[in-house]
Amino acid sequence: MDRILERAAEWGIETQHVDGLGRRRVVEPQVLARILDSMAAGGAVPPVPSVTPPVVPQRAYQGADGAPRRTWALAAQLYGVRSRRNWGHGDFTDLANLIELAATLGAAGIGLNPLHALFDDRAREASPYFPNSRFFLNPLYIDVEAVPEFPGVNAAGSTPELDALRAQEFVDYEGVAKAKTRVLALAFEVFRRNSDQQRQRQFRRFRRERAPLLAQFAAFEVLRRRFAKPWWEWPEEFRRPDAKGLKKLRRSDGEAMAQVEFVQWIADQQLGACRERARRLGLPIGLYLDIAVGVRADGFDAWSDQSFILPGIEIGAPPDLLNTQGQRWGLAGFNPVDLINRNCEPFRQVLRASMRYAGAIRLDHVLGLKRLYLIPRDVRADAGAYIRFPFEALLATIAQESVANQCIVIGEDLGTVPEGFRETLAAWGLWSYQVMLFESARDGGFNSPDSYRENALVTFATHDLPTFAGWISGHDLAVKRALGLDPGESDHDRAAAKETLGRAMAWRGLPALVFSSIAKFLADTPSRLMVVSLEDALGMLDQVNIPGTIEEHPNWRRRLPVELEDLKHHSGLTALANVLAAAGRRIVTEGD
Repeated sequence: MDRILERAAEWGIETQHVDGLGRRRVVEPQVLARILDSMAAGGAVPPVPSVTPPVVPQRAYQGADGAPRRTWALAAQLYGVRSRRNWGHGDFTDLANLIELAATLGAAGIGLNPLHALFDDRAREASPYFPNSRFFLNPLYIDVEAVPEFPGVNAAGSTPELDALRAQEFVDYEGVAKAKTRVLALAFEVFRRNSDQQRQRQFRRFRRERAPLLAQFAAFEVLRRRFAKPWWEWPEEFRRPDAKGLKKLRRSDGEAMAQVEFVQWIADQQLGACRERARRLGLPIGLYLDIAVGVRADGFDAWSDQSFILPGIEIGAPPDLLNTQGQRWGLAGFNPVDLINRNCEPFRQVLRASMRYAGAIRLDHVLGLKRLYLIPRDVRADAGAYIRFPFEALLATIAQESVANQCIVIGEDLGTVPEGFRETLAAWGLWSYQVMLFESARDGGFNSPDSYRENALVTFATHDLPTFAGWISGHDLAVKRALGLDPGESDHDRAAAKETLGRAMAWRGLPALVFSSIAKFLADTPSRLMVVSLEDALGMLDQVNIPGTIEEHPNWRRRLPVELEDLKHHSGLTALANVLAAAGRRIVTEGD
């Protein structure tokens, strides 16, 4: 027993912790042993160094000189954008049009769900926070009709098939994936046989610039489809991305690999064009992208960098008020020892993959920079352990990449935060993430706008929380109870919270319990960036995701009730823009 505790201390594993309900939990010895064995399997040697390497710059990028101090952005779940021209799933042309809408409304940019590559042939596994790879893009966001080699609508199937996809209440991921995969394969054939020399040169340059990771990704996608099982069950020669095996695969399946690379090239071109459109319009943020906290264990990132992944270990969270049994996120655990031995290079590459397109990024669960809650498979979610990460070294890496890419970094610092954590983030120039639903004073009231931090993003809720319309009506409580979930509060609790909110609005002379009042309340904070979700602006009842559910609720599938072409005339959006302009948050662009 004593030896297990000693080894845990050497490897940075905390043997006890306080959960989100204030209860002290001692980690069981067998759990410590499982995590230690997994860390040692990668060949790493303890301990995790705690010394911070010298670095310049010392602070992350804070925005362009002369940029407005207080702005706002419109947040969208891009897959759920409904338009008269998309194929039932929002795409990069929709994003370009959202950017135009943002400029019209006086917003600084568009905030998006993660765009990471998923398993596109298992499209019902739709959570953008459960990625195959954080280095590559989800091809379902490609506007196939904008591809120069597009073979025509008839190649996708019948027009009624596309009309049916457009008419769905929820995203039909399987139908969309089937149609787009077929058309992209045909477009690749057109490119391979008939493209001009300039297009061929551009493609070769993209492959060179993304080598060797792009070739590895293409190989993984080919092998994943061939064997239809997790990579650790593949034939021995393909269980690791060694150069000899990849060369052999290129000889036998070169066209299939090139098609994967072609699709990623198209996605990169279209998202890059969105970034450039935002720059031309003078939007100071442009794209605000989300980076998921981890990756799926059977995905590309885990296969391609196995020393960084802890086998048999998942990331999760201990019990808290909203999830009293704890949470398993199904994401692969990371090895902090390997991370520090490689000067944080795996994390650096993840940052670059998103920063190349973005004016701001959000790091999901930024607490993971300091420690992650890890759970061995087949162990209860409430019986995991925290493992410490090289916090200062990771912050130094963020600061370097932030300045190099001129990209603001926002840390999702919700939950039980260690003492001094937010102050350390602020010292390195990372902005905080403040959610109004969680900003309550000691007396139970809502914190006043002037109490919010300046270097922060403020918003009403998150994708895992109810929309304003859902919260104010109690719809979220009813939905959770119907699903057999504990909503974490009673009807009495909600009624009291609504009464408190109403008093806070009345004290500021605002109409009670309407979203325009919430917008004015948040707009009056000193915080640099305010984000409004389209779900709130449009008065939608249902939240994007209900944690703890998969098939029981249409998570990550709900489409907007208004078509993109009509959004600029929507009364909720125009009223919102007027409120934010009056509060001094409107961006004036050259077109105004």
